[in-house]
Amino acid sequence: MRLDLSQQMRMLQQMKLAPRMIQSMEILQLPIMALEERIRQEEQQNPTMETGPSPNEQSSTDLEARTQTVADEAMPDQTYQGFEQLSNEWNENYVPEHRPSRAAGIELGDKKHEAIQNMADRPMSLEEFLLEQLNFSEMTPDVAAFAEHLISNLDSRGFLGDTLDNLRASFGRPLPDPIVYEALDIVQHGEPTGVGARNLSECLLLQLEDPDPDLQHVPALRAILAHHFDDLMHNRLPEIRRKTGYSIEMIQEATDELKHLDWNPGSSFSATNTQYVVPDIFVEQDESGEFVIKMNDTNTPKIRISREYQQMLEDKSADPKTLEYIKRKIEAARWLMESIEQRRSTLRKVTRAIIDHQRAFLEQGPDAIEPLKMQEIADRVGVHVTTVSRAVDGKWVQTPRGIYPLKRFFGGGTQTADGQDVAWETIKRKLTEIIDAEDKRNPYSDDELVKKLAEVNYPLARRTVTKYRKMLGIPSSRQRKVHT
Repeated sequence: MRLDLSQQMRMLQQMKLAPRMIQSMEILQLPIMALEERIRQEEQQNPTMETGPSPNEQSSTDLEARTQTVADEAMPDQTYQGFEQLSNEWNENYVPEHRPSRAAGIELGDKKHEAIQNMADRPMSLEEFLLEQLNFSEMTPDVAAFAEHLISNLDSRGFLGDTLDNLRASFGRPLPDPIVYEALDIVQHGEPTGVGARNLSECLLLQLEDPDPDLQHVPALRAILAHHFDDLMHNRLPEIRRKTGYSIEMIQEATDELKHLDWNPGSSFSATNTQYVVPDIFVEQDESGEFVIKMNDTNTPKIRISREYQQMLEDKSADPKTLEYIKRKIEAARWLMESIEQRRSTLRKVTRAIIDHQRAFLEQGPDAIEPLKMQEIADRVGVHVTTVSRAVDGKWVQTPRGIYPLKRFFGGGTQTADGQDVAWETIKRKLTEIIDAEDKRNPYSDDELVKKLAEVNYPLARRTVTKYRKMLGIPSSRQRKVHT
């Protein structure tokens, strides 16, 4: 075999994304709140960029055109006529920024300090709450150390996130069984009751050690949870009756009391940050019945170029490297303005195409939704399907029917027996109606649900019915059955 070095020429086609295209795609995908944050970040990183209306209220389109002229100027000339014109307009209309007095600054600082003092404290976590309880318990150092190890491995429900053997192995040093189980017992008998359990049945049993006086079937509950929990979860009440001798009525009354127990003892310590939805688009119906689209960009910062850096570019004696740096930053600001305007235009076009297709949804409600694929909208707007995907990702629209994510208007479907298109969402709602109206003493099996849907002109395969029943969180016919 011969090894040597040689030069060869090869022709190939390769697609590369330019930085401007990457930035445009990123801006398109941002929801309105994230876009506003992105503009603020860019403003901090780009000294030539400022936000807010310019003194002469010039439009961003005019500013964009002027910065385009400036960016294309040759560096050796260093004339920058476009900036000179822009600077003159600034000088005619510029009003010096008001600087607060010292007294006003002190007052502003006091208000900020007061606001900080009135902020809500961070709530105590479940781990911190349990560790605080350990301080009041008498135990050996090894027991205390392993108890802290167990507490640090609790999940958001308050359950142990791993098996006891694995937790013992990950502790770092071997421990005898008495120490391990003593630590487990201390954690499981802390507050809230039920934490430290290894499974749901153990969690409920821990709460029955000191039960609520209102519970009337505690012995039966303990027996069912300890020995027949799997049968209970699968609604096999006759099997529990056969094994325990309890009547069906007794078993049902006992299991009804499980509602008074906490199935998720750690939930009260979970972070509950309220997620606010800010719509990117408003869709309103005018007097003629047409749907009008309005972009929610009133509070979006308007980008402009700093007057100070414009004046620096007029200095012909300035360092060429400095001038080149300022030029690049101005060009970056212009790219950002173009990306934001392109996002606005694309989002408006995509929303218009969606609204035109789903007009019945807006007029009649969710039951009238029609099947819609992103490729259809891409063909109507004249863009790639990935552009539509980025445009609707994380965006919300406020309509006369309520606030919905834009993705809500997309979905597959099938055809009825007479050839009409019907959305899967419509079929899911019909499936829910059929199950809600069934006789719970003799609920429909999935095969029977197929027949019921066929009777209302929705022919589906059994596996499809089973899939959507599970997606809707509807139990099987055995679990839905009410025993008498």
